[in-house]
Amino acid sequence: MSQRIPVLVVSGFLGSGKTSLVRHLLDDAARRGIRAAIVSNELGELGVDAELLAGRPGDYVEIAGGCVCCKLSDELVATLAALRERANPDRILIETSGAALPYDTQLHLWRDPVRRFVEDDVAVVVVNAEQLAQGRDLDDTFAQQVSSADLLLLNQIDRVPEASLPALEEKLRGFEPEAPILRAAHGRIDPALLFPPDVDGLRALRREGGATPSPHVHEDFAAEIVELPAGLDENALLARLRALRAVRIKGFAQTRAGVRLVQGVGPRVELRTPDRPPPPELLGRVVAIRKNAR
Repeated sequence: MSQRIPVLVVSGFLGSGKTSLVRHLLDDAARRGIRAAIVSNELGELGVDAELLAGRPGDYVEIAGGCVCCKLSDELVATLAALRERANPDRILIETSGAALPYDTQLHLWRDPVRRFVEDDVAVVVVNAEQLAQGRDLDDTFAQQVSSADLLLLNQIDRVPEASLPALEEKLRGFEPEAPILRAAHGRIDPALLFPPDVDGLRALRREGGATPSPHVHEDFAAEIVELPAGLDENALLARLRALRAVRIKGFAQTRAGVRLVQGVGPRVELRTPDRPPPPELLGRVVAIRKNAR
């Protein structure tokens, strides 16, 4: 197993569309015969992202209950080493939690034994265009994520007027003046664009030099599992979910009209029919993520 493996760190604030991007990348890899492995990091313990990625080819590992940039960093390193031995994939995708910091996650890729088999590592930070346009939650975590990106993906551009996109990109430049900015809706982007050439050798230098991650502090988020009774009217369910005032909500509900996938980002909460029926243990439960008061 002498071949080195490229690693893509998919980061971004809660609800930016990271899982949609990962789904797109997995579908593309399957069409092209690329063996991909996925490490998915969730703040909550419900495992909604695992269900949303289910049915796609690839070796999947979930790390839940914290962030792989700090609390779960040792577990990340052990998981990557195990994936190398077990699956020896062509490509590894790490989907961080919405609170994780991409650069601090990358630092752990330069630890032994992982740095011996990583070919290149790139952090793409997914940005919700609607959130950026509303000026919502753009401090602390958002700012740290964007400012440490190798690539910025301005996602969900279908939710804002097309004419506003240049101004939104200029707004991003205030956080990160140099990283290339790509545009997408639903995370649909040419995967070849997500590994830009390392012309100046900066990524290779930082990896070869190794790194000792230092303790850091990022915003504190709390994840709560909310039980939902079956048979609710959809309008009543939406009102109940909005009353939670969460930064992010996701899960599955049994409404009068049928099973619905719940997706909430800030004040926007949506219900849609899932691609496949969720497992019984996920039905009637959502995870609500809020910022903890300081």
